[in-house]
Amino acid sequence: MNYRDHKHLMAERDALRSTLERMPEDAVIDRMSIQARLNRIDFELAAVARAPRPPASARITFRGRPVIGSHGVFAEFGLQAMSAFSETVTTLAAAQGRSLASMGPLPNREQHQLLITGTAVGSFGFEVEEREPEPALFDEQSSVALALGQTVELLRSVSGNDDELTEAVAGTDQRAIQRLKMLLEVLAENEAVCTLEFRDRSVGFRDVGQVRRGLERLAQENIHEDEQTLYGEFQGVLPKRRTFEFRIAADGEVIVGKIAAEVDDPGLLNQHLHRPIDITVTATRLGQGRPRFVLRQMPVWAERTAQ
Repeated sequence: MNYRDHKHLMAERDALRSTLERMPEDAVIDRMSIQARLNRIDFELAAVARAPRPPASARITFRGRPVIGSHGVFAEFGLQAMSAFSETVTTLAAAQGRSLASMGPLPNREQHQLLITGTAVGSFGFEVEEREPEPALFDEQSSVALALGQTVELLRSVSGNDDELTEAVAGTDQRAIQRLKMLLEVLAENEAVCTLEFRDRSVGFRDVGQVRRGLERLAQENIHEDEQTLYGEFQGVLPKRRTFEFRIAADGEVIVGKIAAEVDDPGLLNQHLHRPIDITVTATRLGQGRPRFVLRQMPVWAERTAQ
């Protein structure tokens, strides 16, 4: 049972109960019919351990040269902007729990599609939601919900400082970064800005200059990545958040890093805390920001050979 089916049954149950309360006691046959339907609804709802979660939804609006107040937006711009936005979210969703090939079809692409469900009130834009919620309980986030949250943070970080942008970009699939750049390029070329609202978070650009600066900061020559081998000890790991703390033996510095999707079970790292090990990480730095580290493969503990 998906969220919409569950919501429909709940509404029908409330309506039938209200009708039953108003119905005279002597309307025996009608009361029996309604009660039978109520019993069936209760049986179907009881079969669901917990309420399915609602579909992830968001609101994106535009301002600038191609936008005519709250009346409309030039079709060509609207198509390009929404395509780039949708591709960003779809790619981020497809990258949840896996690494993507640099080219080729996205895995489970149809599952990660967004629906346009309405136009946004105020500055012209669109309301979107995921095509069909994945089977999950209400307290779990779908891959599309996670991707929308990442999109908010990426858009926020391109207007932040170098450390904030480095934190957002480190570990993010490069195909998704390229799709985000496409969105910024469409905005810059058309002298437009956007605002994205998702749950209780909202992020937007003040002016086109801010969009262009963000685009420059995402330029390939501004993103520096290299592999490093570090010797030290894991101090702690948060498997669900996929983050780790690692103490470098040479100077005692404790770094915090992300764990990439390639590492199947990050929780196993907690079985090896405070045991010396060489790890290989990807260090990402943008501009003058501090490096952020991503662990892309599970280390193998063994006796370290003498140097």
